[in-house]
Amino acid sequence: MKTKSILIKDTTKEDRIRIVQEGLNQCGGACDFCNGCDNLGGGSVDAFYEPYINGEKELRELNEEYRSNTGLVK
Repeated sequence: MKTKSILIKDTTKEDRIRIVQEGLNQCGGACDFCNGCDNLGGGSVDAFYEPYINGEKELRELNEEYRSNTGLVK
């Protein structure tokens, strides 16, 4: 089942976990034990997306923060 909206108000926590997993799977592999983003300087994926999964920040906000910090997750 595809979610039409990725906004927090339109999704459950389980939906948001799936959205993040599907989005990260675009590199061609599973994220389990990968650490690829951290190796590229992006930081821990789990920690980075946690505010979205927990319903605290929208994906758009996290992506804007990522870009404004030149790719470094704080």
